[in-house]
Amino acid sequence: MPKENERKPDPPAKAVSSARSVVVWVGRLAVGLVGLAVAGVAGILIAVGIALAVAYPNLPDVADLADYRPKLPLRVLTADGQLMGEFGEERRNLLTIGEIPDVMKNAVLAIEDARFFEHSGVDYRGMMRAALANLGRAKSQGASTITMQVARNVYLSAEKSYTRKIYEVLLTFKLEHLLTKEQILEIYMNQIFLGQRAYGFSTASQTYFGKPLKDVTIAEAAMLAGLPKAPSAYNPISNPKRARIRQLHIIDRMVENGFITEIEAEQARGEKLSLRSAGSQIRVHAEFAAEMVRQAIVAQYGDEAYTRGLIVTTSLRSEDQRAAYRALRNGVLDFERRQFYRGPELFVTLPTDPAARDEAIDDALNERPDNDDLMSAVVLEASARKVVAVRQDGVPFEIMGEGLRAVQSGLSDKAGPNVKIRPGAVIRVIKVGDKDWRITQLPEVEAAFVAMDPKSGAVRALVGGFDFQKNKFNHVTQAWRQPGSSFKPFIYSAALEKGLSPMTVVNDAPLFYSAGETGGKPWEPKNYDGKFDGPMSVRRALAKSKNMVSIRVLQLVGTQSAQEWVTRFGFDAERHPPYLTMALGAGSVTPLQMAAGYAVFANGGYRVSPTLITKVTDNKGRVIFADESSGPSEDQRVIEPRNAFIMNSLLQEITRSGTAARAQATLKRPDLYGKTGTTNDSVDAWFVGYQPTLVAAAWVGYDTPRNLGSRETGGGLSLPIWMDYMKHALNGVPVFQYEPPAAVINVGGEWYYEEYGPGRGVRGLGLDDPWPGMPDVGVPGTEGDEPLPVPIPSDVRRGILDLFRN
Repeated sequence: MPKENERKPDPPAKAVSSARSVVVWVGRLAVGLVGLAVAGVAGILIAVGIALAVAYPNLPDVADLADYRPKLPLRVLTADGQLMGEFGEERRNLLTIGEIPDVMKNAVLAIEDARFFEHSGVDYRGMMRAALANLGRAKSQGASTITMQVARNVYLSAEKSYTRKIYEVLLTFKLEHLLTKEQILEIYMNQIFLGQRAYGFSTASQTYFGKPLKDVTIAEAAMLAGLPKAPSAYNPISNPKRARIRQLHIIDRMVENGFITEIEAEQARGEKLSLRSAGSQIRVHAEFAAEMVRQAIVAQYGDEAYTRGLIVTTSLRSEDQRAAYRALRNGVLDFERRQFYRGPELFVTLPTDPAARDEAIDDALNERPDNDDLMSAVVLEASARKVVAVRQDGVPFEIMGEGLRAVQSGLSDKAGPNVKIRPGAVIRVIKVGDKDWRITQLPEVEAAFVAMDPKSGAVRALVGGFDFQKNKFNHVTQAWRQPGSSFKPFIYSAALEKGLSPMTVVNDAPLFYSAGETGGKPWEPKNYDGKFDGPMSVRRALAKSKNMVSIRVLQLVGTQSAQEWVTRFGFDAERHPPYLTMALGAGSVTPLQMAAGYAVFANGGYRVSPTLITKVTDNKGRVIFADESSGPSEDQRVIEPRNAFIMNSLLQEITRSGTAARAQATLKRPDLYGKTGTTNDSVDAWFVGYQPTLVAAAWVGYDTPRNLGSRETGGGLSLPIWMDYMKHALNGVPVFQYEPPAAVINVGGEWYYEEYGPGRGVRGLGLDDPWPGMPDVGVPGTEGDEPLPVPIPSDVRRGILDLFRN
């Protein structure tokens, strides 16, 4: 962050010799010398005289200030114009002098330079007072006019010495000769550093009050006008008391100079200001997506990306992004409530002296800042039934009852010293309703969520982790994790081309592979629930996520063929070795890859690339890049429409009656499709799914892979995040039904490839061994027909009959 007096704006790009009359300039300097002589500052008079002959030829040319172009930050916006992120050393928004309201100009003039329009750049009265005050000191601390501040901040260092002061005065005369008063004031109002990385009063108004400068009140203008002297000391967010004192002083000065009446001043003194907190300056929590944009723009434009004032518009929708952010955090916090309490984040000693105690509390809370709605607090009192804590506002509050449930272990007499909640402990609290509080803790688990338009690839929402400030690793694009069962649909898609149908019967029976067969260790795969249900249809097996069935389906496809097939969906072949474990999702994927892969099913068979940047403009509004792409073209087709159609039917069954049945039941709509995924030992939890207009992937896991819990699954962890988001995103979206494409037929309510209808495709897998009921199944229409045993599920019955149809 820039220091208060650090020079940041760029110097002029090139020197342009002034063609103006030097006589006028020298005349003004002579007047200045006379003024200094009257002040009796002989030493400075001699120094300035020497400077006239020596320093003037070395002064920078200031002609370029007539076309002032400071560094402008890179801004990243949502599709609907909401600010996502801002990058660059300086946050700045240029306004012309006519766009700056009088109340802001008057507040600045009242405190910084009331005689600005009267003097010629140097206020001799002020210099005389400063000289008298600094007699005997080694460094000059003279009062500066607005023109002098512009000269110093644009061209000179913050060094306090007689030499720098002489150059400052000389530059001041040069500026006054070249520019009008209005131009100088405009530069000052846009250029001055005002804290929080904000340069200029327009940006400061947004930073501190969240409103455009044209709407500031007298009270707000006075608060902003107090910042140039010392942005940190008079910061109304971090130092409200000192800022208030200076604000009142400026209001008094505005009255003294006739800028406002006493009645207006009284109203301004009584106005309660609504300040933005430091964490609220980016209104849309899209930090991970904004960082992706920053990297792309810097790769294209280099360091100029931070100074050219580029504005990047993305495909993200602000409301969708907010919904995704809240859904992910709610899902993670719900998981966190089921974990053991790990103890307070910090312990501090609370002095008995009230002032010292307040200071200790402030220091502790500054060290552990709020994490959005997970706010930090310091414990003042603690018992098994009640905890009294305080935040930076100094107002104690109580936490009781349900608010203590998750931290009972920390309130127990047997709690260890690192877990015990006691006075001086820094804890996390969350507001519940208007008055109640609950103690919680910062999560250790991570999560990722991404949603995109399956037809265009436009990313609609992206949350790369629980908290960008805590962990900037983008799990949407950088986390290579095992997808588990959420990868199975791609294997089944390949099998459809081999003659598999939704009613093909596959035996869910144990499998064992010796070390000789695997070329390594023996492998005996299991189903998640440890049970084997015997023969079942492909439709039912995928809905129940049966691992043995998936392995047998992959054996039908062939591992090499399956490896080639999944690359159609955008997966890397080398990350999915051609082994049978591919059927269980043992490869490596990112959440963004999974969303893009499922988009192929959602859009009818096209592979589209996820896109985030839609437009780039310069600070003048000129478009320098625009994404002109529309819907997918036929050369992007990677699977046939009928393959996508039948996969949609299978994936819809999962959200209706399978491992994700909560989806249709909760959202009350049938057009939902997707698959859960839980890897070995519950290390990764997934749900990837879609409605025909929107596809999304949700993942939960630890950065250093470890067990999430014996009962934690993709359906229990990631599906709720997906549903929470879709509840918002699909609000008002009509129910969509896919139309059957060519070359599919419907027999008995089930879909088949035309050439692989009942009795013509793959009829069964893993059914070599007899099983109860199979010998009794006859061929319809021939002798020996007998009814099927009652216990056999209807889908298996239909599949068995298919085995024997001609």
